[in-house]
Amino acid sequence: MEKAGTGEVRVVAQETRENIRNLAILSHVDHGKTTLVDALLWQTAILREHPDLPDAVLAAPEAAREKAVSSMPRMVSLDYGPVTINILDTPGRADFGSEVQRTLQMADGILYVVDAHEGPSPRNRFVLEQALMDGLAPIVVLSKMDHPHARPGEVVEEIRGILADLDASERQLDFPVLFCDALHGVCSPSPDLGRGSLRPLLQTILETVPAPKYEAGDSFRMQVAALEYDDFLGRLAIGRVLGGRLEPDQEISRCTPEGEVFRSRLAGLCRARGMGLTEVREAGPGDLVALSGIQAVRIGDTLSGETSPEPLPPLRVDRSTISIVVSRNDSPTAGQDGPHTSPAALRERLWREILTNAAIEVDETGQADSFRIAGRDELQLAILIEMMRREGYEMLVSRPEIVVQAGEGESCEPVETLMLDCAEQYCGVVTQKVEARQGKLTRMVNHGTGRARGEFRIPSRGLIGFRNEYLSDTRGTGIMNHIFEAYEPALGEIPTHRAGIMVADRPGRATAFAIEHLQSRGSIFVSPGDAVYEGMIVGENSTASEIRVDITKVRRKGSLDPDAPAQERAGLIPPRFMSLEQALEFLDEDCVVEVTPRVFRLRKRKLKAGQDTRNS
Repeated sequence: MEKAGTGEVRVVAQETRENIRNLAILSHVDHGKTTLVDALLWQTAILREHPDLPDAVLAAPEAAREKAVSSMPRMVSLDYGPVTINILDTPGRADFGSEVQRTLQMADGILYVVDAHEGPSPRNRFVLEQALMDGLAPIVVLSKMDHPHARPGEVVEEIRGILADLDASERQLDFPVLFCDALHGVCSPSPDLGRGSLRPLLQTILETVPAPKYEAGDSFRMQVAALEYDDFLGRLAIGRVLGGRLEPDQEISRCTPEGEVFRSRLAGLCRARGMGLTEVREAGPGDLVALSGIQAVRIGDTLSGETSPEPLPPLRVDRSTISIVVSRNDSPTAGQDGPHTSPAALRERLWREILTNAAIEVDETGQADSFRIAGRDELQLAILIEMMRREGYEMLVSRPEIVVQAGEGESCEPVETLMLDCAEQYCGVVTQKVEARQGKLTRMVNHGTGRARGEFRIPSRGLIGFRNEYLSDTRGTGIMNHIFEAYEPALGEIPTHRAGIMVADRPGRATAFAIEHLQSRGSIFVSPGDAVYEGMIVGENSTASEIRVDITKVRRKGSLDPDAPAQERAGLIPPRFMSLEQALEFLDEDCVVEVTPRVFRLRKRKLKAGQDTRNS
């Protein structure tokens, strides 16, 4: 029922669209999600109709998979009898919190895929908790039942324990369980699979996931949950139709979260079909659609058939708190590895990224060959840089800095709510590390299951470099999520423990003879035979100072020991290799990372010794 403006009570009829089901799918990397979706598409004829579709259709970009994260939501659509089933992929972990919430907003249920041998991954706890908070009931699929060491009974109890720890309701705890061998396309309600198909899973989805509900006679309403870009259609606004019907060429209103209204005429209307989009003549409640022709559309905008619509509750888009500067590679090795080296190529790629990635901001810096990129944290920015590197781009990347905001007479820094989930035995050391970074404990929850959840208020700069330290302290089992809260005056100094660096003083190739004599001063970053140039950082100095070294030095001619080269190599300590995130955390203010398709190197911003701005 709804109150009318005259004080009368108007009865609003709720209707159900039974021929659609929308659900999100959640799984850890390599737990069988993509294989399961491929098998569903094959058995519902999508892949047979479109043999050109790639294998592993829900697989994340390679750069994201290596970091155990599916960073961008995808969707597939398949038909089971008269019912269309839309499956939305979710980012696999907490680092992409706003994307998780926007994806779950379009779903009415969740498919939780778990390896029957490895069991549930702690990295999925945040996404699972968000789904439970949204009231979504899970369907549990135990994958890889053909594994010789599968332990389905134990894994089901582990899942039930995690759901109870996340305060699941009785309805959510009473979840259906299906046992699956997706590689052979078999699924069953019992561990004894036998022969069959994935029909039991499809039938369970129809029986368990609620059909979309809408108000009869309502006009078209939709909230933009994602953006994509098509070379022919332009920018696409993606979302779920909440009510009413929509046709191509229809004139609609775009209402911003601030209440501004703009009229637009649709240029195209597409609906999910298989792994792609298909143009349709009509869309209705529950359909997942992509609309083109809407100028300046943003995530969170309300689209409506009314001329003066009210905005729907705003969707959260994580605010950028960390920024880096990307510039043209001017190293002596520039252009040797990648075809895309010019500032124009960097500009075109970055501007193409922001057409579809609402979590990234790109701005000019005042210099023609450099651009400032802002995002949520180092991981998000590192994934973008890694993707560009693999596409053939070369660039220089600066040390991450926080995004400050001018306050009343002083600069304010972003402060965030940090949520940590780890085993009880690590709580002490983790809390100590967070407090050293100006973090304050605000809440601690312990259900007695062996894990505890703590909430902290911490400045964003305190999170730079914290992720790797946290994972190391918790032996890789800790879960971390942080959400922007507010801008506040600086909370105080955060102690740093930066060591010195060793910088090459000339070009050439590193030698075993030079490395053997330098490794007593600290850790070395290069191997014998690696090309180096003047200004390249070749090691970390054990004392807090910078030294220029000759890492190309060779043994003096006329040595009396013929076995000296072999002895030198035998005494070498393996070089220290860093991931891109670790390299960004290691940088000082006057240093950058040279990124190429083949390698990345640490170097001084100004290569010549006389140009240095850092005190030795």
